[in-house]
Amino acid sequence: MIVGTVPVRTAAVVRAAALRVGVGREQLDRIPGIHPDNLGDELLRVPSESVWAMWELLDAAGGPGAGLAVTAAAARGSFTAWDYLFSSAPTLGESLCTAVELRSAVSNPVIGGAIVTDGGLLTVREAAPTAVAIAAIEEFSLSIMLRRAREATGVDLAPVRVALCTPAPRCHAHLVDEFGTARIDFGAERSEFTLIDAAALPTSGDPHAARMYRHYAELVLANAHIAPDWHGELRLAIRQSMNHGGAELDRVARRLRISARTLQRRLQEQGTTWREQVDAVRAEQAVALLRETDLTVGSIAARLGYGDSRAFRRAFTRWHGRPPAQLRRDAGDASAAS
Repeated sequence: MIVGTVPVRTAAVVRAAALRVGVGREQLDRIPGIHPDNLGDELLRVPSESVWAMWELLDAAGGPGAGLAVTAAAARGSFTAWDYLFSSAPTLGESLCTAVELRSAVSNPVIGGAIVTDGGLLTVREAAPTAVAIAAIEEFSLSIMLRRAREATGVDLAPVRVALCTPAPRCHAHLVDEFGTARIDFGAERSEFTLIDAAALPTSGDPHAARMYRHYAELVLANAHIAPDWHGELRLAIRQSMNHGGAELDRVARRLRISARTLQRRLQEQGTTWREQVDAVRAEQAVALLRETDLTVGSIAARLGYGDSRAFRRAFTRWHGRPPAQLRRDAGDASAAS
């Protein structure tokens, strides 16, 4: 299930813009679920709450126009196949419908939208906000749709009306410049912009390429997976450190790109301890090594950081209620029976 998640590529664009407007790297690194090493994974998705936290930091640091900084950072291709869906059909109206249909390729699936045509009017409409609207998100959501429509048609499209849910800022000249119209309403029920005589505009799309991009976007959605939460990231870092010289707190903190002090604070905030997390990884790794390898108990103890096998046996019995040799025998008996 990808509901409640956002593609990591979208998170990467927001993070890059947040750094540009002055959000501290340490502030961003404290947000759970978004590890800098994962930001290039096309199939990975991260919790929406984490991306929302980045938007809040960006909005606070950048003020009016912060959302347009994200749009500026999102050159065509930043969102891979989705960016090219705007020329996936012969006309702009049809292409916009496809882009909205597959919008979950770049956003949380619950953030819907619609393309509404009425005579010569074509309206790109966002779903009603489910939480307090953030100005930066509204700016970005509408401006990226308009920019992609302009790129697809080669026409400098200017809406006859733009509506935003957020209150009017002290000055909104940046929005007038971006959208190309002074007709901007604030405090609206939904975010939207309306174009006139634009639905039938031809796009620059190639039919074969259009099918390929749509298919690729559908494949990405079908194969997407969710990034591990903070506990998952921590335990992965512990396992990796354990396999490369030892799971010391300082070494694991470096893998997580945080200080040892920050790691200790997060453990305390999560109601756990360093020792509990290391023991949890050792308990899991011990079972895997006993079942999947022929390593001796002494070798497994050494791999898990124990100075002698007796200490490992005591710990293993405490974790699993039986000594390691018995678990290995039981696993062997079960395998033979099957």
